[in-house]
Amino acid sequence: MGTYAAVVLAGGSARRMGGVDKPALPVGGRPMRDRVLAAVGDATPRVLVGPADAVPAGVRVTREDPPGGGPVAAAAAGLALLDPDTALVALLAADLPLLTRAAIGELLTHVTPEGPATSEQPPDGACFVDGDGRRQSLCGVWRVAALRAELDRLTVERGGNLAGAPVRALLANLVVREVPWSGDGPPPWFDCDTDEDVRRAEEWVR
Repeated sequence: MGTYAAVVLAGGSARRMGGVDKPALPVGGRPMRDRVLAAVGDATPRVLVGPADAVPAGVRVTREDPPGGGPVAAAAAGLALLDPDTALVALLAADLPLLTRAAIGELLTHVTPEGPATSEQPPDGACFVDGDGRRQSLCGVWRVAALRAELDRLTVERGGNLAGAPVRALLANLVVREVPWSGDGPPPWFDCDTDEDVRRAEEWVR
């Protein structure tokens, strides 16, 4: 698939779960954050954006500005740590405990030169869609240049403040390949927003 980077966003406030450090919650005996990082174990570099006491070896850690400023601010902080020649990045929420390397590989096929041949404009990125057709934007692979251009645009539009900007504003002008999950097992985009979600994820990984 060639080289790609990964930026994992772990700075959310988890209000629906009482403000706990949600990415650190275990699923199948491992923090969700670590499960996501393992799914992109072949990415170079791997960047975690958010608080972390301990991370796997080789993972770069940074914080969004301001801390708790939301996913767009976190994406900007993560992309700032990528190597200059990085072309592709997996942009991922840290609460996707069912994410797999196979799922990342599926997304990569849609944004690499060897990807499916179509008459459409080449995509700026690809993300999964759920059964209702909703984009799972923080379970996607994107062209770094396209994301950086949109971050620059938003920074100007918002007077230099990306805090609170929605992900849909970041991706609004991009050509996105929407990918339904057709692989085996549970949906890789399943995120854990509640305690019940964590329990469901535990059942899936048993």
